[in-house]
Amino acid sequence: MEEDGGERAQRRHLTSSETLISEPHLDPPSTCPETIPHPGEEDRTESKPELNQTEIFRTLEVVERDSLAIADSFTTLFASLRLALSEVTSNSVDHMHCFSEAAGRLQESVLDCATKGNRYINSSLRLNEEMKGIDSLALQLKLLRRNVDALDSGVNKLLRLP
Repeated sequence: MEEDGGERAQRRHLTSSETLISEPHLDPPSTCPETIPHPGEEDRTESKPELNQTEIFRTLEVVERDSLAIADSFTTLFASLRLALSEVTSNSVDHMHCFSEAAGRLQESVLDCATKGNRYINSSLRLNEEMKGIDSLALQLKLLRRNVDALDSGVNKLLRLP
Protein backbone atom coordinates (compact mmCIF):
# COMPACT_ATOMS: atom_id res chain seq x y z
CA MET A 1 0.00 0.00 0.00
CA GLU A 2 2.89 2.32 0.54
CA GLU A 3 3.83 1.99 -3.11
CA ASP A 4 0.28 2.78 -4.12
CA GLY A 5 0.30 5.83 -1.86
CA GLY A 6 3.64 6.91 -3.32
CA GLU A 7 2.36 6.55 -6.86
CA ARG A 8 -0.71 8.60 -5.97
CA ALA A 9 1.47 11.35 -4.51
CA GLN A 10 3.63 11.19 -7.62
CA ARG A 11 0.55 11.47 -9.87
CA ARG A 12 -0.64 14.54 -7.96
CA HIS A 13 2.62 16.37 -8.67
CA LEU A 14 2.57 15.69 -12.43
CA THR A 15 1.84 18.56 -14.76
CA SER A 16 -0.34 18.22 -17.80
CA SER A 17 2.65 17.68 -20.10
CA GLU A 18 4.25 14.93 -17.99
CA THR A 19 3.09 11.35 -18.20
CA LEU A 20 3.81 8.67 -15.63
CA ILE A 21 4.86 5.37 -17.10
CA SER A 22 4.54 2.48 -14.74
CA GLU A 23 4.20 -1.23 -14.99
CA PRO A 24 0.64 -2.46 -15.00
CA HIS A 25 -0.57 -4.01 -11.75
CA LEU A 26 -2.26 -7.34 -11.83
CA ASP A 27 -4.83 -6.13 -9.34
CA PRO A 28 -5.57 -2.47 -10.27
CA PRO A 29 -7.03 -0.25 -7.55
CA SER A 30 -10.71 0.66 -7.64
CA THR A 31 -11.65 3.92 -9.35
CA CYS A 32 -14.37 4.56 -6.77
CA PRO A 33 -13.41 6.99 -4.02
CA GLU A 34 -12.33 5.11 -0.96
CA THR A 35 -14.05 5.94 2.27
CA ILE A 36 -12.02 5.41 5.35
CA PRO A 37 -14.30 5.03 8.33
CA HIS A 38 -13.41 7.18 11.30
CA PRO A 39 -13.94 5.88 14.79
CA GLY A 40 -17.54 6.34 15.86
CA GLU A 41 -18.66 6.72 12.28
CA GLU A 42 -19.84 3.13 11.99
CA ASP A 43 -23.17 4.17 13.51
CA ARG A 44 -23.50 6.89 10.91
CA THR A 45 -22.86 4.55 7.98
CA GLU A 46 -25.96 2.57 8.80
CA SER A 47 -28.05 5.76 9.14
CA LYS A 48 -26.51 7.24 6.00
CA PRO A 49 -28.83 5.32 3.66
CA GLU A 50 -31.73 6.58 5.77
CA LEU A 51 -30.50 10.13 5.24
CA ASN A 52 -30.23 9.47 1.55
CA GLN A 53 -33.75 8.04 1.54
CA THR A 54 -34.95 11.02 3.53
CA GLU A 55 -33.27 13.37 1.10
CA ILE A 56 -34.74 11.42 -1.80
CA PHE A 57 -38.22 11.63 -0.28
CA ARG A 58 -37.79 15.35 0.36
CA THR A 59 -36.60 15.84 -3.19
CA LEU A 60 -39.54 13.80 -4.47
CA GLU A 61 -41.90 15.94 -2.40
CA VAL A 62 -40.39 19.10 -3.88
CA VAL A 63 -40.64 17.64 -7.38
CA GLU A 64 -44.22 16.59 -6.72
CA ARG A 65 -45.14 20.08 -5.45
CA ASP A 66 -43.46 21.67 -8.44
CA SER A 67 -45.26 19.25 -10.75
CA LEU A 68 -48.59 20.11 -9.14
CA ALA A 69 -47.84 23.82 -9.46
CA ILE A 70 -46.93 23.34 -13.12
CA ALA A 71 -50.07 21.26 -13.68
CA ASP A 72 -52.16 24.00 -12.05
CA SER A 73 -50.47 26.60 -14.23
CA PHE A 74 -51.21 24.55 -17.33
CA THR A 75 -54.81 24.05 -16.21
CA THR A 76 -55.21 27.80 -15.70
CA LEU A 77 -53.51 28.52 -19.02
CA PHE A 78 -55.73 26.09 -20.93
CA ALA A 79 -58.86 27.42 -19.21
CA SER A 80 -57.83 30.95 -20.16
CA LEU A 81 -57.13 29.90 -23.73
CA ARG A 82 -60.45 28.05 -23.90
CA LEU A 83 -62.29 31.16 -22.66
CA ALA A 84 -60.47 33.42 -25.12
CA LEU A 85 -61.20 31.02 -27.98
CA SER A 86 -64.83 30.81 -26.92
CA GLU A 87 -65.12 34.61 -26.86
CA VAL A 88 -63.43 34.94 -30.23
CA THR A 89 -65.66 32.23 -31.68
CA SER A 90 -68.74 33.85 -30.15
CA ASN A 91 -67.72 37.25 -31.52
CA SER A 92 -67.01 35.71 -34.91
CA VAL A 93 -70.43 34.05 -34.95
CA ASP A 94 -72.10 37.33 -33.94
CA HIS A 95 -70.16 39.18 -36.64
CA MET A 96 -71.13 36.56 -39.21
CA HIS A 97 -74.83 36.91 -38.27
CA CYS A 98 -74.55 40.69 -38.50
CA PHE A 99 -72.73 40.45 -41.84
CA SER A 100 -75.32 37.99 -43.15
CA GLU A 101 -78.17 40.29 -42.10
CA ALA A 102 -76.48 43.33 -43.64
CA ALA A 103 -75.78 41.42 -46.86
CA GLY A 104 -79.44 40.29 -46.98
CA ARG A 105 -80.70 43.84 -46.55
CA LEU A 106 -78.25 45.12 -49.13
CA GLN A 107 -79.43 42.44 -51.56
CA GLU A 108 -83.06 43.48 -50.99
CA SER A 109 -82.15 47.14 -51.58
CA VAL A 110 -80.23 46.29 -54.75
CA LEU A 111 -83.15 44.23 -56.07
CA ASP A 112 -85.57 47.08 -55.26
CA CYS A 113 -83.29 49.59 -57.00
CA ALA A 114 -82.91 47.32 -60.01
CA THR A 115 -86.69 46.91 -60.26
CA LYS A 116 -87.30 50.66 -60.02
CA GLY A 117 -84.49 51.31 -62.49
CA ASN A 118 -86.00 48.86 -64.98
CA ARG A 119 -89.40 50.56 -64.62
CA TYR A 120 -87.81 53.96 -65.25
CA ILE A 121 -85.96 52.64 -68.32
CA ASN A 122 -89.14 51.04 -69.68
CA SER A 123 -91.11 54.25 -69.10
CA SER A 124 -88.40 56.26 -70.85
CA LEU A 125 -88.44 53.88 -73.83
CA ARG A 126 -92.23 54.13 -74.08
CA LEU A 127 -92.08 57.91 -73.87
CA ASN A 128 -89.38 57.94 -76.54
CA GLU A 129 -91.56 55.82 -78.83
CA GLU A 130 -94.52 58.11 -78.21
CA MET A 131 -92.38 61.17 -78.87
CA LYS A 132 -91.45 59.83 -82.30
CA GLY A 133 -95.13 60.07 -83.37
CA ILE A 134 -95.58 63.53 -81.84
CA ASP A 135 -94.07 65.33 -84.84
CA SER A 136 -96.89 64.13 -87.07
CA LEU A 137 -99.37 64.98 -84.32
CA ALA A 138 -97.89 68.49 -84.08
CA LEU A 139 -98.34 68.95 -87.84
CA GLN A 140 -101.92 67.79 -87.59
CA LEU A 141 -102.52 70.20 -84.69
CA LYS A 142 -101.07 73.10 -86.71
CA LEU A 143 -103.37 72.30 -89.60
CA LEU A 144 -106.32 71.92 -87.27
CA ARG A 145 -105.48 75.28 -85.64
CA ARG A 146 -105.34 77.01 -89.02
CA ASN A 147 -108.67 75.55 -89.90
CA VAL A 148 -110.17 76.63 -86.55
CA ASP A 149 -108.70 80.12 -86.98
CA ALA A 150 -110.09 80.35 -90.49
CA LEU A 151 -113.49 79.19 -89.31
CA ASP A 152 -113.40 81.67 -86.42
CA SER A 153 -112.53 84.58 -88.65
CA GLY A 154 -115.31 83.53 -91.09
CA VAL A 155 -117.84 83.42 -88.25
CA ASN A 156 -116.68 86.82 -87.00
CA LYS A 157 -117.13 88.34 -90.48
CA LEU A 158 -120.61 86.98 -90.72
CA LEU A 159 -121.58 88.31 -87.34
CA ARG A 160 -120.27 91.84 -88.04
CA LEU A 161 -122.16 92.46 -91.28
CA PRO A 162 -125.27 94.58 -90.55
